[in-house]
Amino acid sequence: MSQAINAATSSSKRAYRKGNPLSVSERQQALMERRKETHKEIKVYVPTVLKERLQNLCEAEGVSQAEMISRLIADTCVPQN
Repeated sequence: MSQAINAATSSSKRAYRKGNPLSVSERQQALMERRKETHKEIKVYVPTVLKERLQNLCEAEGVSQAEMISRLIADTCVPQN
């Protein structure tokens, strides 16, 4: 039975498994290129104490810092028409 399952799945391998796999840096670069289509980068400097508070808030909520900043901005901004 397992041979029949293996035969059915072996012919439909995902494209990324064919050929040489991408290196970590190549995968990261591809992700950043895709992300540039829908996101914009922000670089800011904040006081250390605020950075620590942000990290604690993110850990408590179980989200990334980028997600938390996005939430905070979305929650405080009034939609523009």
